[in-house]
Amino acid sequence: MTRNTVKNILKRNGFDIGPKRGPGTWDEFIKRHAATMWQCDFFSKKIVSKTGLRDIFVLVFLHVQSRQVYISPSTYKPDESWMIQQADAFKRFVKDQKLKCKIVMHDNDGKYSKPFISKLKSLKMKPQRTAIRSPNTVAFVERFIQSIGQECLDHFIVFGHQHMDVLCSQYRDHYHAERPHQGLDNELIENPDSKKRKKSTKPPNQFETIRLSDISCHERLGGLLKSYSRKAA
Repeated sequence: MTRNTVKNILKRNGFDIGPKRGPGTWDEFIKRHAATMWQCDFFSKKIVSKTGLRDIFVLVFLHVQSRQVYISPSTYKPDESWMIQQADAFKRFVKDQKLKCKIVMHDNDGKYSKPFISKLKSLKMKPQRTAIRSPNTVAFVERFIQSIGQECLDHFIVFGHQHMDVLCSQYRDHYHAERPHQGLDNELIENPDSKKRKKSTKPPNQFETIRLSDISCHERLGGLLKSYSRKAA
């Protein structure tokens, strides 16, 4: 199908052929709902168990505005009862973190069953299924899953679900409190100083030299995850 054919079909059906069709762009929609929107997705990994190699599954919820994540305990069998338990646990997490949740976006995976959808609705959350074959619609949580894989899980042979849970929790803590985020102006998610510090529009008059002896390195998972900070005076 040629571009002119597509253009003529759009015109014939009353659609604008420009890039900004409809009431707004997808980017504008995301920004408008970021404070109350979460995205969720599964990832899996081959691990070594008592019965040999098995697939283990983890469910991730990500808050679009703050990038905070809730990572479920790993499981070999993400059945309906387990999914409902995770919905309850996710609700408690949202309440404890004092965040809002009106929309939960997810893909078309069959594990998002009707009982799970009904449970979210009973918790006053609106589940929103994405279009088929559109991973960019839940790009934020997809990017987190890529990060935890490349930066952590791909470096380990995992032995059992407890080992998997330790790896995920260590990376989650690193992701929240130690890893800067480009989408947050290179700030940390959990950064108590960010609210107190005001950004200056004026260039600094002079640069301060920090000695190597004043820098502290914090390591996780045998040095795989590292973060650096200035030692307290």
